[in-house]
Amino acid sequence: MKYSVFLLLISCTVFSQKHSKDDEVRRYVSQVNEDSLKSYIGKLVSFETRHTLSSTDDSKHGIGAARKWVIKKFNDYAENAGGRMEVYLQQEDIQPDGKRIDKPVNLGNAVAFLKGTDPDDKRIFLIGGHLDSRVTDVMNRTSAAPGANDDGSGVSAVIESARILSRSAFPASIIFVAFSGEEQSLLGSRQLAEKINKEGLQLEAVLNNDMIGNPKAGETGEINTRTLRVFSEGVPYKDLDKKAMTIRNLGFENDSESRQLARYIKEIAEEYVKGLDIKLIYRNDRFLRGGDHTSFVNNGFPSVRLTEYYENYDHQHQDIRVENNKQYGDLPEFIDFKYLKKNVAANIAVLASLAKSTSKPENVEMDVKQLTNSTTLHWKKPKSGTPAGYYVLARETDSPVWQKKIFTTGLSIKVPLSKDNYIFAVQTISQSGNPGVPVIPGIAK
Repeated sequence: MKYSVFLLLISCTVFSQKHSKDDEVRRYVSQVNEDSLKSYIGKLVSFETRHTLSSTDDSKHGIGAARKWVIKKFNDYAENAGGRMEVYLQQEDIQPDGKRIDKPVNLGNAVAFLKGTDPDDKRIFLIGGHLDSRVTDVMNRTSAAPGANDDGSGVSAVIESARILSRSAFPASIIFVAFSGEEQSLLGSRQLAEKINKEGLQLEAVLNNDMIGNPKAGETGEINTRTLRVFSEGVPYKDLDKKAMTIRNLGFENDSESRQLARYIKEIAEEYVKGLDIKLIYRNDRFLRGGDHTSFVNNGFPSVRLTEYYENYDHQHQDIRVENNKQYGDLPEFIDFKYLKKNVAANIAVLASLAKSTSKPENVEMDVKQLTNSTTLHWKKPKSGTPAGYYVLARETDSPVWQKKIFTTGLSIKVPLSKDNYIFAVQTISQSGNPGVPVIPGIAK
């Protein structure tokens, strides 16, 4: 068959085999409730401060009261899960570090673990936001620090996801977590990431939501209610010294597991959430800054940060005050709840699609024994689940997203596309039509 004809067939396959929306995922997305989000943030603000060094034994104020309330919400939703949701407070006593911890403190992450229905599927997907808040002085644990957006918005996404998805029956598992200690140097997320790493759990994606509710820029007043940024690392932090030469030789600087997750988020979120654009940012986090997903990246887990398009510094890390007729402080009045609702819906669409997908194809490899203008890929079946088939993905090296999707039910394929000009990947398609995260091929020996 001539290549021109073969390319035409591929083009037809790309369009005819595009997966359609999953009605179950669509239903979960439609259940995101603006009033629920308002109630969560209102309650979080009512604790006055959620500073990591604030009271842990006051029943109404401080970080202790806040995390107990999150645990209660998780327990309420666990009743919908038929015994599959475990709720607990992951605690650790932290000693002064000479930096942002100046007294012994009990650090606690509020965690809900929704166990998957397939005992052979060991995959875990995680959504998180940080519970703690702060004002201008990061050590000030007494002043009012409402933290409505930073990061009440992220925690509201976690709680709403738990409410909606607790009724699901996905083959894979989901962790919902409200971290403590983010503002004191990512303490809670590091605690959980190290625990998951030590236990050897199969954590395949981390969605860290940090400030997803304020669409207005502080300096310019510009408003963007359409765009959600997704930050992802390009080259892996963990074991980079061992991987760097392979990454350079194969041109995979833009193809880390975290970046594949970011591309997946863009495709799924834009498919299920009307009026939302996902902007891929090719950095692990904002310039010279960090968030809780960094703790997981450092432990080798695919992790991204989801955040609003602009940061409004008038309402982030600010003492509450009026100055020159301008209101400062992270107050609920600066949350756009319609924008927040879209961003929460994006998280739920991605989590549900991931948890319903089939696990990744194994041993994805590219043949390189001969110099040709075509490319042969082969792989093995996933460890768990029975896929309906596979997409072979291709994009030109300067494209941020996948441009071609070629469907096959086999375990190998030859395509008339040059390895010089294209990056390739393979992803599973579940029986329900949900795609998995793409896998970049290694080199066949």
